[in-house]
Amino acid sequence: MANDSSLPADMDTLVMERHVQGWQGVFRTNPAFHLILAFFVGIVAGLGAVAFRRLIGLMHNAFFFGQISSRFDDLQHSAASFWGLGVVLVPVLGGLVVVWLVRTFAPEAKGHGVPEVMDAIYYGNGVIRPVVVLVKALASSISIGSGGSVGREGPIIQIGAAFGSSLAQWLRLQEWQRLGLIAAGAGAGIAATFNTPVGGILFAIELMLVEVS
Repeated sequence: MANDSSLPADMDTLVMERHVQGWQGVFRTNPAFHLILAFFVGIVAGLGAVAFRRLIGLMHNAFFFGQISSRFDDLQHSAASFWGLGVVLVPVLGGLVVVWLVRTFAPEAKGHGVPEVMDAIYYGNGVIRPVVVLVKALASSISIGSGGSVGREGPIIQIGAAFGSSLAQWLRLQEWQRLGLIAAGAGAGIAATFNTPVGGILFAIELMLVEVS
């Protein structure tokens, strides 16, 4: 079929998008499937928050007690470490490992987590490398577990957002759909970490979405 030169370039793009074939085309053109994807990202981010807390407990027990166990209650004081006075060097060791991980595998995994996700949204078209999920989870669990003065909210936000972005890239979704999945992952991370589902939604709307339409 001959191309009608009278059609604007954006109209040509729209026509091409409407004729995308295969399962990827379904996800790219059907809003219902996009909603299902957001639901899936939320579930994975919630489970990721649970796994992240277990990973923190594992690192805490390994660094301070030399034990392989994920059981850890952050509302109770820990027992005395068998390192004695050498326990003051545990955060230093954890910090060195974190620096090596971040510099070697994913420099964008450094920092709090929220500013990095916002930077990817506003200046990087919502593209976050999949390796950020693993590096951020491991580096943050080591930092927190070894006594670093950081919290869980930033890392789990970046982990959930990175998963949403990675899924969107794999499915070759459009930018606005990719940003929606990033917001779903970040909001689910907040909801799972603080047990605040409504707060997670408001957080995603206020900080993660460039617009609400």
